Amino acid sequence: MKTLKNHTLIYDNECPMCAIYSKGFTKYGMLDTEGREAFTEISVRNKNLVDFNRAKNEIALIDHENNKVIYGLDSLLLIIGNSFPFLERIVRIQPLYWFFKKLYSFISYNRKQIIPSKKDYTEQSCVPDFNLKYRLAYIAFVALFSAYILSLYSGKLGMGLHPNFSRELAVCLGQIFWQTLFLKWYLKDKIWDYLGNMMTVSLIGTLLLIPTILTNLVPVFYLIYFGFVVFIMLLEHLRRCRILKLNYFPTISWILFRLTALGIIILTTI
Repeated sequence: MKTLKNHTLIYDNECPMCAIYSKGFTKYGMLDTEGREAFTEISVRNKNLVDFNRAKNEIALIDHENNKVIYGLDSLLLIIGNSFPFLERIVRIQPLYWFFKKLYSFISYNRKQIIPSKKDYTEQSCVPDFNLKYRLAYIAFVALFSAYILSLYSGKLGMGLHPNFSRELAVCLGQIFWQTLFLKWYLKDKIWDYLGNMMTVSLIGTLLLIPTILTNLVPVFYLIYFGFVVFIMLLEHLRRCRILKLNYFPTISWILFRLTALGIIILTTI
């Protein structure tokens, strides 16, 4: 690897994804061994160079030789392109560059909902601004993806069920509407953080179902495995509610909707 010297990457040390890939840059020689610095431990010198608020949304890369700062996707492309110039040239081709720039923002603005931090947030924490557009995009993506996978999986459960994307999408959207309707008064300004975390719980469950879709086993196996996945989702929902400092009410509401939806589906297939 070709090392990008005299540069410091200011990474979100409370974000596991950010910590892993930034450590990879230093471990494999793409940056100097001291080429990254935690956002919450940023030196005075570096803090005076970066736009502190922008760095919460877009990872900052400081060029010490020219005393300038590059942000977001461009900072990552500079590091990667220093070792793999052809990859940078490919990504910078329009419309690929536009797509990856949107993808970067999509992940960055939702990263605390994808992998929440157990630490309390302060003014010094690297917490991205709330962006309604990207939060709605994340919710929509998970709802559509989950509905598609669940429609494929439902055909393996027996009980007269057949793959039905519209039915599963209605369940996903119904869950969002139900939780918003019943929890808005309780969650108040936390409602969008909660919905983002709830959709990540759905995404985890969906990903766990994927390995079994291509198998061809008896329906009872899929019923048992589905129950196991729902149990994992329940535990994860409880864990995330604790991180958000919420009581059991959101989980109780979440379970009630799941049971209601299950009852309706069973009744309509009899």
